[in-house]
Amino acid sequence: MPLAELNIAMPKFHLDDPRIADFMHNLERVNRLAERMPGFVWRFVEEPEGHPEHQPIPWDTQIVNLSVWERPEDLEHFVWNTLHKTFYDRKAEWFEAMEAHHFVMWEVPEGHHPTLLEAKERLDHLDAHGNTDFAFGWSHLKTMQGQALTASQ
Repeated sequence: MPLAELNIAMPKFHLDDPRIADFMHNLERVNRLAERMPGFVWRFVEEPEGHPEHQPIPWDTQIVNLSVWERPEDLEHFVWNTLHKTFYDRKAEWFEAMEAHHFVMWEVPEGHHPTLLEAKERLDHLDAHGNTDFAFGWSHLKTMQGQALTASQ
């Protein structure tokens, strides 16, 4: 089943501040890389207010990434084995540490593109209940993969 992921981050600086410029100047580069990766399906692109597909972002000051991948392994490869990891390793330079969860995954039906409100519901669920099949982090993904393997045998 395809996998959706939401990642939010709270910048330490205004987005035009030189201290976050390295991140901002490479954001499109990393997004384009994701879009070319095997298993990439879709990512949320913010539409301007008034556009028929405009969605208000439910977080006041955060940067939002919402995407869908064919398989968990595809997302995992992109996150940990590409240029993305270089910027991930530098996140403390640019973003505040968050007390609540900032990353969540969940399975979606084939062809489904989740909304930001749906993603927020999943993130809030993870904060309230921890890892469940409804909303989970990397550690629970391994549990789910193990359950799927056992069920198929």
